[in-house]
Amino acid sequence: MYDWIDSETTLASWLAAQPVPAIIGLDTEFMRTDTFHARLALVQAEIGGRIAVIDAPALNGHTALAARLADPHNVCVMHSASEDLEALSAILPNGPATLFDTQIAAAMAGFGPGLSYQKLVAALLGVDLPKGETRSDWLKRPLRPAQLDYAAQDVEHLPQIHGLLAEKLAALGRSEWLAEDCRKLVDKVCRAEPDAQPQRAFPRAADWPRESQALLRRVLLWRETMARTQDKPRSWILDDARALDLAAQPPRDGAELFERCKGLRALRGPQRQQLLDVLRAPLAMQELDFAPIPPPLSSADRRRLADLRDTVAAIAQTLNLPDGLLCARRHLEALVSEGAWPAALEGWRKPLLHEALMARLGVP
Repeated sequence: MYDWIDSETTLASWLAAQPVPAIIGLDTEFMRTDTFHARLALVQAEIGGRIAVIDAPALNGHTALAARLADPHNVCVMHSASEDLEALSAILPNGPATLFDTQIAAAMAGFGPGLSYQKLVAALLGVDLPKGETRSDWLKRPLRPAQLDYAAQDVEHLPQIHGLLAEKLAALGRSEWLAEDCRKLVDKVCRAEPDAQPQRAFPRAADWPRESQALLRRVLLWRETMARTQDKPRSWILDDARALDLAAQPPRDGAELFERCKGLRALRGPQRQQLLDVLRAPLAMQELDFAPIPPPLSSADRRRLADLRDTVAAIAQTLNLPDGLLCARRHLEALVSEGAWPAALEGWRKPLLHEALMARLGVP
């Protein structure tokens, strides 16, 4: 059973009746098919055995809920929280004070990487959850009973799963590992600024002249601004392939730009003129001061990378941890290419990895 809540007053009353401090199971349903920002449709919360399904668009505010989640005395339990934290950012811009991500916890407890909520519930509790409403239109009203039941079940088992995983992590001495990774996750999602060096994600342009890379960066920064202000997906403004093409060979005039940008749903006349100006304006000196796109790893570096990955895999196996949780490939690539210990591998990972990895690189 669950309580349907469609007003701020009702929500405040419901929360006031729940215990404090508390383990709060939390989930969201949102839509993001034609927007840049996630459109929050539902917030589901389980506290003390009671479930609230909150009609987010119907509420004028979420002050009481935000205050409860921001209270460090409560533990907010979520599964694979990153997208939900984004969806909640309008009402909870700094994220919950204390997050317990059950997907990360399950990986640290030896249940494997990237486990879905349904699979985790089945593994720990022997309960099979329905999957039929995954692709529902959560913004359409009224919601069907099957949708509401599905939404409520997404939080029903979170507190029980929290108890089992917290006990397992405590026995393994990994509780602080999880707390650290959850703090990093909240910081990454809720406090991250737009990427100031987006061109570095385009390895195809690594051999471009510096001026062309600078122009690509300018185009990508413009696209990011437009996507956020218009609330449209980046690819509707300018997809990656056309961003590369236009930066490599800027159009001669507006007519050529029009022909090369046909089909872009959010690139209208005024935006197309802005893009033409972005492409044709001379580069300023400060625009040439940027982080160049890293070149592909040499064959020798690829061998070093493979050696490091084998080292990580061996350590992860002894700990019964997923390789990617212990050390993501991108961090090993940064270690090989830059020769400096990545900041992302500080914390609990460093004592496990530093000596072995630096020894394989021949660095004292």
